[in-house]
Amino acid sequence: MIAFPMTEKNVNLSEFNDPGLEVLITAEAISKRIAEMGEQITRDYAGRRPLLVCVLKGAMVFMADLIRSIDLPLAIDFIAVSSYGSGTRSTGEVKIIKDLDAPAEGRDLIFVEDILDTGLTLSYLLENFRARGTSSITIAALLNKPDRRKVEVHLDYKGFDIPDEFVVGYGLDFDERYRNLPYIGVVRSVG
Repeated sequence: MIAFPMTEKNVNLSEFNDPGLEVLITAEAISKRIAEMGEQITRDYAGRRPLLVCVLKGAMVFMADLIRSIDLPLAIDFIAVSSYGSGTRSTGEVKIIKDLDAPAEGRDLIFVEDILDTGLTLSYLLENFRARGTSSITIAALLNKPDRRKVEVHLDYKGFDIPDEFVVGYGLDFDERYRNLPYIGVVRSVG
């Protein structure tokens, strides 16, 4: 298991001593689960070179830690989609803002997502990339909110099931705040 350098102990959280935040998943629990996910991906993709596609911006921290826990040759790319705007609920309308730099045809893709919520974004991406002739597509999501699902999407690699709460930290934000928290926190009120 790898140890990630960012923990609650070595990050100045004074800015985040916000009474509206409550820790849901600790940095230590996240580190442990990502190491397990990396080991599973390493086993499942033995002999192949997957392309991990980070869904920006929220999944960037998860992606960085996940690729370091995978013991395989791999490639990475980034895609940016929008379905939230500046609110706390998905609008349901998905648009690609930044597409992949390289063609996806014939590749084994692993979409790396921060959270599987309604399923609308990932359903859209799956349909879009299947049409591009990928060899295979799987999904790795740090968080899963099954109570919010509108479209059923198969999650191949799951970090944690969470309740229907608005969460921040570890790459997830509220209006571009809280991304650098080393843990997942629930927003009880916005200060």
